[in-house]
Amino acid sequence: MAKGVHGSSRVLGAVLVVAALASAATGCSGSAEPDRGAPGPAAGQQARAQEQGAAGALNAYVEKVHKQRAARVLAAKKWGLAKPPLEAPAPPAVKPKITTRKGFETDGEDLPPVFTTVPTKQKIVFLTIDDGSEKDPELLRMMQELKIPYSAFLSDYVVKDDYAYFARMQKSQESGVSLHNHTLNHRYLPGLSYKQQKREICGMQDVIEKRFGTRPPLFRPPYGNYNEDTLRAAATCGVKAVPLWAAEAFPDHMEWREWDRDLHPGDIVLTHFRGKEDWKGSMADMVRRVMNVITAKGYAVAKLEDYV
Repeated sequence: MAKGVHGSSRVLGAVLVVAALASAATGCSGSAEPDRGAPGPAAGQQARAQEQGAAGALNAYVEKVHKQRAARVLAAKKWGLAKPPLEAPAPPAVKPKITTRKGFETDGEDLPPVFTTVPTKQKIVFLTIDDGSEKDPELLRMMQELKIPYSAFLSDYVVKDDYAYFARMQKSQESGVSLHNHTLNHRYLPGLSYKQQKREICGMQDVIEKRFGTRPPLFRPPYGNYNEDTLRAAATCGVKAVPLWAAEAFPDHMEWREWDRDLHPGDIVLTHFRGKEDWKGSMADMVRRVMNVITAKGYAVAKLEDYV
C-alpha cells in the first residue's frame, strides 16, 4: 500500500470538502435577505474569494500532511526502524460484519464471535498487546512518536500495582489507546465453572470501567482457550466480540497461525507486555521487529476498534 496512494486520496478528499464548503457558502448567501444598505461584491469577486479560500485551505492541509510524514520519518530513524510505518487508510464508514471463524464455533447461539482476522481487502493488520506485566515508559513514547495504533488486553493481577501507567497509555495518542478485558487472574477458563468464569470476566469488566472510565466491548481469553460457558459469561457483562490472533510477535522472531507463515489483510497480531527478564529484548525491540516485518510486507497498522 504505497504512501502516494494514501496521500493523493487524502488530498482529493480535502479538495472535495473545500469545494462543498464553498458551494454551501454560495447557497447560503443566495438564500439570505440581501443587505439593501450597501452593494455586495460582484459575482466575479465572490468567485475569486471562494477560490482563494479553497486554495488556502488545501495548501494548509497539504502542508500538515507533509509535516506529519516528515515527523514519522524522523521518528522511524530515532527508534531504529528500517522504514517509516505505512499510513493506514481511513476507516470504513460502516464496520464489517464479524463472524466466528470456522472451527472456532460452540453449540450456543447468539454468542460473541470468535475470530483471528477482520474481513477487509485492505492491506492492514491490527496490533494487540496482552496482560500488562511490563510497564515500560519507552513503549508509550515510541508508539506515540511513530503514531502506531494498538489495543491492550489487560489482566488485573499484573496491572493493579500501577493503574496509572495504563491511564497514561489510554491518553497517549490522539485517537486514544483502547483498554480491553483479559480476565482478573489469567486462569485457564475451560477448567472453571460457569460461575467462576463469569467472575473472572465480568470482574475485569468492572475493574476497567472503574479505573479507566469505559466498559470494554472486547475480551480475549487467556491462552486463547474458551468454551461455551466462557462466551455466555462474557455476553452477560457487555462483551461484543472475542478477537484472538493470526500471528504473534517477539523481539527476535514471529510466530504464525496460518500454514503459509505470512500476513493477510485484516490479521490480528498478538504480543505481550514483557521485558528483558522474560524474553530476548525490550518492548521497543519487539516493536522494531514486528513493524519491520509488517512494513516490509506492504501492510499498515490500523486501529482495531475502527473495524470491530
